[in-house]
Amino acid sequence: MLYQETVNQLFSTSSSNTFFLGCFKGTGWENLNGQKNLPPKENSVDFSGLQIRPATFEDVTGLTDVLADSFHSREGILGWIYPILRWGIYDDLRYRLLVNSDQYLCLSAVVSEVGCSQEYILGTIEIGLRSRYPWQLSLTSRYLYISNLAVHSQYRKRGIAQKLLATCEQTAHQWGFSNIYLHVLENNHQARGLYYKMGYRLIEIDSGWDSGFLGQPRRLFLQKPIGNRE
Repeated sequence: MLYQETVNQLFSTSSSNTFFLGCFKGTGWENLNGQKNLPPKENSVDFSGLQIRPATFEDVTGLTDVLADSFHSREGILGWIYPILRWGIYDDLRYRLLVNSDQYLCLSAVVSEVGCSQEYILGTIEIGLRSRYPWQLSLTSRYLYISNLAVHSQYRKRGIAQKLLATCEQTAHQWGFSNIYLHVLENNHQARGLYYKMGYRLIEIDSGWDSGFLGQPRRLFLQKPIGNRE
């Protein structure tokens, strides 16, 4: 299977017999009730050993911590519904990993604490096939799409997001795709700057009813040609 061959080529590390912070026995930086557990201090992490590898079921809770922290606020009333939103992320991610469909890949960015074999999940990204509109069901209308790029707030601006994106692009090339796509919110200037630096360019602006009537930021649809990397 093409997916498995690509994974074997890109990643040689094994995740067997490994326990991840936020995963083993349901604990993590936050448990599923939202109780905070702090990640290691920056000066205790060996960033030279940063690894980008396929996510495993043991990673799910740690990945959920990173995603929930990146995409949902706990300010005001949102703090009351945060555990529900977090559980939704956990359940959806676990389902996607369980299905394990062809040409889908979830990646974990992990590091180890200095002098310790314990791994910490600092970032994640997903790549898979998607149709532009729900009514487009044919395989020819599908394209390779990046989603859920997230890095823990304490470890941003260290090149983790760039390495996650680069690994997705390498995977897309090995799968035989010539272009890769993603969305970014119009007001997310930091992410837009990152994507522009990495070679992504605007091809369409999604102006939905929520942006017109509710004043929500528009979604920008970006594309990057993968090209020949041989």
